[in-house]
Amino acid sequence: MSILVTGGAGYIGSHTCIELLNAGHEIVVLDNFLNSKPESLKRISEITGKNFKFYDVDLLDYSAIESVFLENGIVAVIHFAGLKAVGESVSMPLRYYNNNIVGTLNLCRVMEKYGVYNLVFSSSATVYGFQEQVPLSEDLPLQATNPYGRTKLMIEEILQDLYASNQNWSIALLRYFNPVGAHCSGQIGEDPNGIPNNLVPYITQVAVGTLPELKVFGGDYQTHDGTGVRDYIHVVDLAEGHLKALVNVMGNSGIKAYNLGTGIGYSVLDMIRAFEQVIGRPIPYRIVNRRPGDVSISFADASKANEELNWNANKGLDEMCRDSWRWQVNYPNGFEKEYEKISAVNQL
Repeated sequence: MSILVTGGAGYIGSHTCIELLNAGHEIVVLDNFLNSKPESLKRISEITGKNFKFYDVDLLDYSAIESVFLENGIVAVIHFAGLKAVGESVSMPLRYYNNNIVGTLNLCRVMEKYGVYNLVFSSSATVYGFQEQVPLSEDLPLQATNPYGRTKLMIEEILQDLYASNQNWSIALLRYFNPVGAHCSGQIGEDPNGIPNNLVPYITQVAVGTLPELKVFGGDYQTHDGTGVRDYIHVVDLAEGHLKALVNVMGNSGIKAYNLGTGIGYSVLDMIRAFEQVIGRPIPYRIVNRRPGDVSISFADASKANEELNWNANKGLDEMCRDSWRWQVNYPNGFEKEYEKISAVNQL
């Protein structure tokens, strides 16, 4: 009996696959490599010493999804697959609504057809939008401020309706904050296409020399230094949260939302300084205009996940930075081509 991981070749998906395999689960991975690289699947096997089945499938292809269920004894799904860039979603909203929502509808239709009712959904803290209070708790009113966040919110509402129609469903909505870091082996990490949309790979690519400088989007927020404040969580802590949620949904029915974060907010400049400490040199940056749809402060109240899932974020900022940097030093151009380790690796 297998766990289906959609988007399993991606950043969070690949780290979750490692944790699943290490915990003794059989997995089936589905991905179309739109936001990922095939090399990550090879690394998962190398790190864990285990093999698994993979399907090159797009969730917009209903019949292809059905073939995966026909050929495997799927008992639960962890659903990562989807487009994920806030800025791009503002300029390409129809693409995001079509890909993320229709893909999830197809997945759920196939799951229901084959009697697979256990689902862990990769949601996002973007569903909270602009809030007057922090930390953010799961019972706050939801009000996404950009198309990416609205796709996550719409899918959460669809899943709520799905459970209301059929109480066999057991669903965890994981609203996680800002994943950073990489596997401690330095063999797998975040490998974005083009200029990164997320802060940490942007910082590390500037530090390693792939990009000339970091653009800091907004220096006039109502924060301690004018830059946006976020809750950064190590990707391995996040992956372990998915395992805890999987155990929970396999033993219960219902639908619940959980924040996965550290409960600590760091500004963009805080993160730059933390990386400078790890790397040992300044990181060039320039403050530019805010990005549309960004909020000023966001960090989690993760007490519900602590209490109900027995999950805690254990890795601190220094480990987040060191693991991110180790991955970037080992592979300055990501998975595309392996390079000799540069001298900075000795600083780890």
